[in-house]
Amino acid sequence: MASAKILVVDDDPAIRNLIARYLSQQDYEVESAKDGHTALELFDQFSPDLVVLDVNLPDTTGFILCQEMQSRTSVFILMLTSLTGEADKIKGFDKGADDYITKPFGLAELGARVRAILKRQRSVADSEPRSLVYGDLLIDPARREVYIQDKLIPLSALEFDLLYCLASKPGRAWRRSELLQEVWDYDYEGEQRVVDVHIGQIRKKIEPDVNKPVLIKTIRGVGYMFDRRVKER
Repeated sequence: MASAKILVVDDDPAIRNLIARYLSQQDYEVESAKDGHTALELFDQFSPDLVVLDVNLPDTTGFILCQEMQSRTSVFILMLTSLTGEADKIKGFDKGADDYITKPFGLAELGARVRAILKRQRSVADSEPRSLVYGDLLIDPARREVYIQDKLIPLSALEFDLLYCLASKPGRAWRRSELLQEVWDYDYEGEQRVVDVHIGQIRKKIEPDVNKPVLIKTIRGVGYMFDRRVKER
């Protein structure tokens, strides 16, 4: 299997070079950029599988860049920042980030998060999962696309993985901790709020009425469930 391609974006040359060197030693193919303009040029040329993206850049923000990259491909995004507040983390996830790591961090932790993100991509490719159809909702895991009434619904990479996880086992009530382990494949140490944020984003895109969801149900005291009893719209 070809090595995964990773783009590292950070305006601090010491941090950028440290991360790039470490990931290269892990047998990843790595490119790096010091600002948003260079990052987007490399993004189009390099077509990375994952972007390690700093929030604070000299010509833009990581939040804006994350959203722009997600609009182009379903690339995985690992946000990198010195911001520690939950609101900032939620903002990153809201823009399509798959994971978030706070400075200062250990390279071993960074490596673990990178492997966890890329493992999801490999598992989807290797298992040849089937397409799922519920009413007029079609989930195609081979192409990682979702359609409603033949209209393509734009989902981030993580939103797709979370929806497919729920929809592949309709009627099962998932605890937030179980979804974190199954989808993120990483122990978030209590940050289960990220599940709610992503469920909310998915609902905005696929539910007829966000205030009265019929596809992804909230199971009080437990978590979430995909309801197999879906009717045509």
